[in-house]
Amino acid sequence: MRVKAPDRTAAEQRAQPEHPPRPPRTATPRWRSRTAQGLGYAAPTALFVAVLFLLPLLLVGQMSLSHWPLLAGNQGGNAPENFTDVTDSPLFGPAVRFTLLYTVIVTVVLLGLALLLALLVQESRPGAGFFRTVYFLPGALGLASASLLFWGLYSPTTGPLSRLLERLGVVDEPVSFLGSPTSALLSTVFLVVWKFAGFYMLILLVGLQRIPHEVYEAARMDGANRGQIFRRVTLPLLKPSLALSLLLCVTGSLLAFDQFFVLTKGGPDNSTVTLVQLIYREAFQRLDLGTAAALSLLVLAALLLLNSAQFRGLRRADES
Repeated sequence: MRVKAPDRTAAEQRAQPEHPPRPPRTATPRWRSRTAQGLGYAAPTALFVAVLFLLPLLLVGQMSLSHWPLLAGNQGGNAPENFTDVTDSPLFGPAVRFTLLYTVIVTVVLLGLALLLALLVQESRPGAGFFRTVYFLPGALGLASASLLFWGLYSPTTGPLSRLLERLGVVDEPVSFLGSPTSALLSTVFLVVWKFAGFYMLILLVGLQRIPHEVYEAARMDGANRGQIFRRVTLPLLKPSLALSLLLCVTGSLLAFDQFFVLTKGGPDNSTVTLVQLIYREAFQRLDLGTAAALSLLVLAALLLLNSAQFRGLRRADES
């Protein structure tokens, strides 16, 4: 005879869950997988920086503290003499002054022209895309190749510029564009401006196109003219792009080498020797890697201080 199980009361049924509890699962450490994934993404860049920047920087630091001829290797410590030999060099002072002069001229002319070009092609009008491409095309050419091209153009015997001036009656004899310190400097500045104006124009053009049109409309409704709009609207809102362009231009000018090495070789009479050219001479002409490394560290320290000063100045301007 079967015994019927007693019916459960309603309270017992409410206390009993509808589904039995599942056994707790082991939580997967997502943060570990994300950390491993992030490390995997960052590893190639970290390896690249370590191999191509940190290790060479450590080697340069060791060279700057050692007597290190190019063909003989490390010959022992020579810590203070390397740095004193740099400052005692007769070319150190002129190289510093010329590099600073060149940097100031190139920065002012190049960024001014780039801003003008960006303003000219800012609006979407017929032919704007064509002119943007034309202005940017010289930037696709390598600096060494562009320097060789202008070296041929500047040649007083075979170059077309000198012949053109003679045929036009502007000059009576071949012009040596690289024959004097002033003409060599201005000729090199013209090359650099021609080469990089389109590149900086593109950076400033991106900044101009990010400015909302409503801001210009509001300024016009307030009665501002073009000059006031440019000074009080365009320039303040274009400050990030201008800061980036200024940083790149100053750094590139202080590290100028290719254009002067191809065009002038530091002449005439060592009047166009830059700091990087001086490093090259110490390393590969005087065969003294220790002095060259010491000068390289001095240039690196100057660049770091200058860039830090630029960042602080821009930050203060933004806060004000």
